[in-house]
Amino acid sequence: MVYRRTHQVVKRLAARRSAILAAARETAAEGGMSAVQIAPVAVRANVAAGTVYRYFPSKADLISELIAEVSRDELVAVRRAADAAPGPSSALAAAVSTVAVHVLSQRKLAWGILAEPVDVDVTASRLASRRDIVGEIASRIDAAVRAGHLPAQDTQLAATALLGALHEALVGPLAPDHLDDPAKLRDTVQAVTLLALRAVGVMDARARGLVVQAVLPVKSLVGA
Repeated sequence: MVYRRTHQVVKRLAARRSAILAAARETAAEGGMSAVQIAPVAVRANVAAGTVYRYFPSKADLISELIAEVSRDELVAVRRAADAAPGPSSALAAAVSTVAVHVLSQRKLAWGILAEPVDVDVTASRLASRRDIVGEIASRIDAAVRAGHLPAQDTQLAATALLGALHEALVGPLAPDHLDDPAKLRDTVQAVTLLALRAVGVMDARARGLVVQAVLPVKSLVGA
């Protein structure tokens, strides 16, 4: 007779997998991606190291899934913010500001996902995470172009350039320090969003209005 997992067993297995990923995420947020090792993650998740290996056969598998999970969460947040905006240009502003907020609210984790050296190959997951966000931003630029709000342009190239600028400015080696102050965080989000809108052709006066509109919904993340 073929064994079939009961609903409760499936739920328990899924919960244990989620706990392991949550532990890996907390570890990366605190100590960077290099801190994500099987043994300490197992301790934090309150499981045996062998249990971690049952769900993730190698450290590369664990880190790759962590990158994918964080990226999915970011993509959902970006889409939700953009979809809630009243128009194509404001949707683009909301998408950019949401990316900025996510990066700034977890800078060590963001750097770990982007480029922190690790001793396993997670290149595919890193590229996939960037490709998804670029695709979302590109779709918002394209919608604004079609609506006549932006000049015609290579939207994929523009989105790639914008994401690269955001990452370099916010978590790269030259990113500013001392962003613990909520006011500075908010000002930084506004500045990079304004830069992005100007770069794709939004007139300055309108860009400033869109930035204010876009940053208001994320006040809880960047401070009042």
